[in-house]
Amino acid sequence: MFAGKRALVLGVANRRSIAWAIARRLAAEGATVALTYQGERIESTVRELAATVASPLVTACDVCSDAEIARVFAEVCEVFGGGLDLLVHSVAFAAAEDLEGRLIDTPRDRFWTALEVSTYSLLACAREAEPLMEAAGGGSIVTMTYLGGERAVPHYNVMGVAKAALDSSVRYLAWELGARNIRVNAISAGPVRTLAARSIAGFSTMESIVAERAPLRRSIEADDVGAAAAYLLSDGARNVTGTTLYVDSGYHSMGM
Repeated sequence: MFAGKRALVLGVANRRSIAWAIARRLAAEGATVALTYQGERIESTVRELAATVASPLVTACDVCSDAEIARVFAEVCEVFGGGLDLLVHSVAFAAAEDLEGRLIDTPRDRFWTALEVSTYSLLACAREAEPLMEAAGGGSIVTMTYLGGERAVPHYNVMGVAKAALDSSVRYLAWELGARNIRVNAISAGPVRTLAARSIAGFSTMESIVAERAPLRRSIEADDVGAAAAYLLSDGARNVTGTTLYVDSGYHSMGM
């Protein structure tokens, strides 16, 4: 499906990451995949994973730094011969203490950090990707959102606010980049057991509720998200942009 396509996947942390599930699926379908990671602590893990898909580029990226983002995309430009077809944005952060108490108690500095990492980083990366995708004749961008951006999910707090802003950003970016044949979409996944999910108080309760009340009566796995991302990134979705694809066993359609 992706033979000859060049992809950049942001946010791989370990083999349970949604970002890794997507990267692995793209590579299996023929794409050449570059990866980024955050911090030296997980570098060796990500490099080991990258070796299994013959990644030509594995590099650190602090999405709070415009200079860092520009450096990463300059490296991508060099490795991929001046073009980029696919971009996966799987980056989010909120302080653990802000996912336990009340939203109203979130301090100003940590509120803006959550928005900067989880939302603004998509804009910053899309801006750098734009000329590379235009050179490639078009491209596709996928980011990861969650139902907590549309509805109040206990303990999701400031991350829900960040996801709401991310959802809106997807629609505006889809409009602005569409003229250059660049599509922008989001995936809203149900609870997946990732490293990041463990920091959300009551995650196991969220998971059990979805398994109990979703129409399909089952939980979500990272590979389910990888398959959905492969669709949105593929030419099969050439006229799909500015939308959110739910991968949650239908839970989002339920009233309670």
